[in-house]
Amino acid sequence: MDKIEVEHCDFVHVHEDIVKDVREHMPDGEQLQALADFYKVFGDFTRIRILCILLRGEMCVCDLAQTLDMTQSAISHQLRVLKQMKLVTNRREGKTVFYSLADGHIRTIINQGMEHIQE
Repeated sequence: MDKIEVEHCDFVHVHEDIVKDVREHMPDGEQLQALADFYKVFGDFTRIRILCILLRGEMCVCDLAQTLDMTQSAISHQLRVLKQMKLVTNRREGKTVFYSLADGHIRTIINQGMEHIQE
C-alpha cells in the first residue's frame, strides 16, 4: 500500500476562537464512546453481511444461516450483538424468530456507506 503524505502547517499557530468553539460543542466522552462502540459493530464482516441481507426484509435465523452458509449458533451470536446495539429487532411467530433492521436509520447508514465506497 502506498504511503499518503499528509499536509500540515509549516508553522504552529493555534486559532483560539475555533478551538474554543469546537470544545464547547464537542459531545462528552460517554457519548463519543457510545458512538465509537456503535461503529465498531459495523467493523465485522459477518454482521455487515447480516445487515445487508436484512435490507431486503425480515428473515428467520434458519434462513440467515442457510444464506450465509453458517451455523444457526454463529448467526445467533452475531444477532445478539446487533440486537444489543439496537441495530436489529425480532419478532416471534410460533417457534420461528424473525429478525429485521431496527429502523430506517440503519438502512440509511448502510446505503450511505455503500455510496461512499463506490465513489
